[in-house]
Amino acid sequence: MKIRIEWTYKIPKGEEVVFSSEDMPAETAMAVAEDLERIGRTKNIQFVDQFDSSWTMKEMKIYLKGIETEPHNVIVYFDGGYDRNTKYAGIGCAIYYEQNGKSYRMRANTKLEELSSNNEAEYAALYFCLQELEYLEVHHLPVRFIGDSRIVVNGMNNEWPAIEELLVPWANRIEEKITEMGIQPEYELIPRKANSEADKLATQALNGVLIAATSEIIA
Repeated sequence: MKIRIEWTYKIPKGEEVVFSSEDMPAETAMAVAEDLERIGRTKNIQFVDQFDSSWTMKEMKIYLKGIETEPHNVIVYFDGGYDRNTKYAGIGCAIYYEQNGKSYRMRANTKLEELSSNNEAEYAALYFCLQELEYLEVHHLPVRFIGDSRIVVNGMNNEWPAIEELLVPWANRIEEKITEMGIQPEYELIPRKANSEADKLATQALNGVLIAATSEIIA
């Protein structure tokens, strides 16, 4: 979750000045706020999330304590590919997250039939990611979804309409699942080369190589 800090600084025997920080991860915001408290001239520290909801120091500490044992700081890369000759689609996702003070990467893919285009495969890949997040018990958290499909990313950002009629049900299913899980999505478009991991997983699925693996990331 991205947070900004708002606080009041009191000049000795003088005026009070209100400051506001840039957005930062909640853990970083807490560390900065605790340091500000140690100065002794700061008061009325509040945290403001991306929905403009305010949190007190106590509320933020409870929140951070609660998510320690659950997956958080979740970033998802997704991609889908479609073979017109075989009528099969390959979809893949790479999920990065933190849990219990450690960092993990989960990779998964699958092969689908009865799809009819590459754009549909891209939407199916995003929905597949949500199913994997549900398996990880990710809920009521911000999640970054990163892909190279303009149709999907701009569509889910409501910047483009779902031009193809068959894509509308996919977009609706994704929105319903996101609402059900309480996820606060952030969609990001990247070049295809920067999405090579998810692209490889989708290609492997098309070739019949199925992967489902989770590994710890050692710094």
